[in-house]
Amino acid sequence: MSWQSAIACWFLRRQFRPETLKPDISVERTREHADRRLWSPKVPRGWRLVERYRPGDAPLRGEWLEPPAGAPDTARTRTVFYIHGGGYYFCSPKTHRSLVFALAARCGVRTYSLDYRLAPEHPFPAALDDALAAYRRLLADGMPPDSIVLAGDSAGGGLALATLVALRDAGDPLPAAALLFSPWTDLAATGATIATNDGVDPMFYGAAIARAAKFYLADTPATHPHASPLYADFAGLPPLFIQAGSTEVLLDDSRRVAEKARAAGVPVEIEIWPDMPHVWQLYAPFVPEAGKALDRATEFVRRVAREHAAQASSDTSMV
Repeated sequence: MSWQSAIACWFLRRQFRPETLKPDISVERTREHADRRLWSPKVPRGWRLVERYRPGDAPLRGEWLEPPAGAPDTARTRTVFYIHGGGYYFCSPKTHRSLVFALAARCGVRTYSLDYRLAPEHPFPAALDDALAAYRRLLADGMPPDSIVLAGDSAGGGLALATLVALRDAGDPLPAAALLFSPWTDLAATGATIATNDGVDPMFYGAAIARAAKFYLADTPATHPHASPLYADFAGLPPLFIQAGSTEVLLDDSRRVAEKARAAGVPVEIEIWPDMPHVWQLYAPFVPEAGKALDRATEFVRRVAREHAAQASSDTSMV
């Protein structure tokens, strides 16, 4: 663990984890806390940030990060569709710019960050409906599905996986792959690490997970496969790339998804990083492990793109 990561963990233990120990989670206080922590990095040199937050911007409400003029054609013909975390009830594309900007600059492709409706004002399936509507609009606007990579962290990682499942269930064309950073996939909070990593996780106490889930679930069963994608059938999903920290209470949300995906024949790569906090990729560029993790994610995205290009070339040669 780098000294920068150690400082990040120390800060989380002092500033964030105490909030998760309180018996009643305050939505307002959590949102205010997230806003106070908001650090907006500079837009990568030459790139252009396009904010779309007006009421009429739905279903593509959120932010586009466009590559520099003169960038290769692939920079504009490929897209990372990013879904932010925050327990479904706080955070926004703005709170996750450090991760999205760093990922975009590494991948060299444009990104779209979805501003989905938040619970408890908009419980399940509002966030999923927003993700589906945005993805379908991208396709309707002429974007090939195999040019899109879904990505997300924490609740956004779970929502990205749930979006894949819902698209598959509806018969929609699926994106090329998905990046899942510390995904929250089991809102029933049944993973063993909820208990075994309790007190070790620098960000969450285990008991907070089920309490937070109620904001999004409302009256929906916690095992509904479109709310908790861990309980879904994964057959036919595109390749998955998962990263999680070894001390996270949500670690088993990643491990069990990887196990089920492999059993269903889905290509999956999972990396468990020693002693990293929940969604440490957010701390790029200050924490070295954050940059290294995003480098690994970028390698996956590029490999998937090469495989699709090779498959397309093979299909053309057979015509």
